[in-house]
Amino acid sequence: MSRRVRLHAIAHARAGDKGDTSNVCLFAYEPRHYPALLRAVAPERLRAAFPSLLRGPIRLFPLPALHGVNVVMENALEGGVNASLNLDGHGKSWSFLLLSLEVELED
Repeated sequence: MSRRVRLHAIAHARAGDKGDTSNVCLFAYEPRHYPALLRAVAPERLRAAFPSLLRGPIRLFPLPALHGVNVVMENALEGGVNASLNLDGHGKSWSFLLLSLEVELED
């Protein structure tokens, strides 16, 4: 049996940005949810979920000992904090977006 939940139900995030690159590190609250976390942020899944926002490479750096993954998204801040006219072009916006993704959990 499986169920769908938002990623924020099983993980938390820390984020940062440098120029036009956003860096979001996600950590599963429980080790058993680590595989679901990795599936949720696969680069092809992120591109499908946010096609107009992700314009550059997406790299994942798994942190298995911490049950986390560092997601680095280039060209993801519309030119960067100082170049964008958006109210909030910071990396923390990406942590909110990623944590809002749905993930399927096996019970």
